[in-house]
Amino acid sequence: MRCSPWIFSCCACLAVLAPRASAQAADSFRLAFDLGYVNTAGNTNVTTLNFGENLSYITGPWTLAHGLAVIEGRTGGVETAAQYKTNLRLDRAVSLRFGAYALAGYERNVFAGIARRLEQGIGLTAKAVARPHDVLGFEGGISFIQQRSNAHVDESFGAGRAAALYKHNFTDAAVLQQSLELLANLKHGPDRRVNSETTLTAPISKRIALKAAYLIRYDHEPEPGFKRSDRVFTTGIQIVF
Repeated sequence: MRCSPWIFSCCACLAVLAPRASAQAADSFRLAFDLGYVNTAGNTNVTTLNFGENLSYITGPWTLAHGLAVIEGRTGGVETAAQYKTNLRLDRAVSLRFGAYALAGYERNVFAGIARRLEQGIGLTAKAVARPHDVLGFEGGISFIQQRSNAHVDESFGAGRAAALYKHNFTDAAVLQQSLELLANLKHGPDRRVNSETTLTAPISKRIALKAAYLIRYDHEPEPGFKRSDRVFTTGIQIVF
């Protein structure tokens, strides 16, 4: 994955300039897997599989996170859904409410006309609300995107990125989370994408929970022959380590 040198330069500056807290919390590590599977036979022959992985490691003011999401679907033995997305993100807390991030991601969704999409970006974060059971945060930054369509048409452009994240903890393990992301092409204004994801996690034991997620992906200028929006609803179990 190709990343622009200025991204690494900005990360290095953050490491030097950001102040260190006098008392750091202990390091923490979390790894969660999401699994969902449906198979029917007889009058219908449908198989769907969704798999997710979320890893986070916190040390001092730094947070390193990795995510992976896979959705596969077949109807009558013919592939009807294939979505793959992975990302790596590094956050640096500057204070209790403000910070900065750098990210890199890869996406493939041939049923939306995208053979591959790479993204690298940097930006700032702010927490408008930081309570024990409620967190509301905002992000703003810039990204550099390289993508190839199913027709092998390549594009590279800068994009402005804005995002919001709301998280409500009913208990320590029962969580409702809503994220909203806007990516606007800085080269061609009408080209913009909006991603929305709603997730609800309910524990059934210390390490196992039920999880439901609803994802909306909107592309104002999709690839020729494809619709503007995709909607995906997944359910399954989550295993936490």
